[in-house]
Amino acid sequence: MPEAREPRGMVHWLVLSIIVFALDWLTKQWASSALTYGEPVPVVPFFNLTLLHNTGAAFSFLAGESGWQRWFFVVLAVGISVMLVVWLARLPRHDRWMAVALSLVLGGALGNLYDRVLHGYVVDFIHLYYDKYHFPAFNIADMAITAGAVMIALDVFRTPGHESKPETGHE
Repeated sequence: MPEAREPRGMVHWLVLSIIVFALDWLTKQWASSALTYGEPVPVVPFFNLTLLHNTGAAFSFLAGESGWQRWFFVVLAVGISVMLVVWLARLPRHDRWMAVALSLVLGGALGNLYDRVLHGYVVDFIHLYYDKYHFPAFNIADMAITAGAVMIALDVFRTPGHESKPETGHE
């Protein structure tokens, strides 16, 4: 049976989530006060700062709905956050890769949850593009969620599989 993490042992991973949340909150505060809604501010030829409000999920999924999606995403984010804390608490002490991944996703989820509860939308401001092709605007929380999700997916390749031992004919 894997070694369970003591609640005190996971505190520093929750601190990482709080750092992600704080960085996300600070950058959204800055963007909301320094940028004019919808007006791109060029930084380099493929990157603008553009303040946008997303009432949907990733890639503005369900953004055009009548408002019910706000509370749907709030409930979903709370449920996922609880699941992530439980998962983090149950991780073996040595599994730092997964602890970082879960902490990044948790911090990002809480950052976007805060926006949804407070404003009814998520503040986005990082806008990447190439020529006429524009990637949907995003924020620090989205970056943390993506990085954590990629780490979780890569964990499949990082962790040795549970291969059955060849049978020897002896019990």
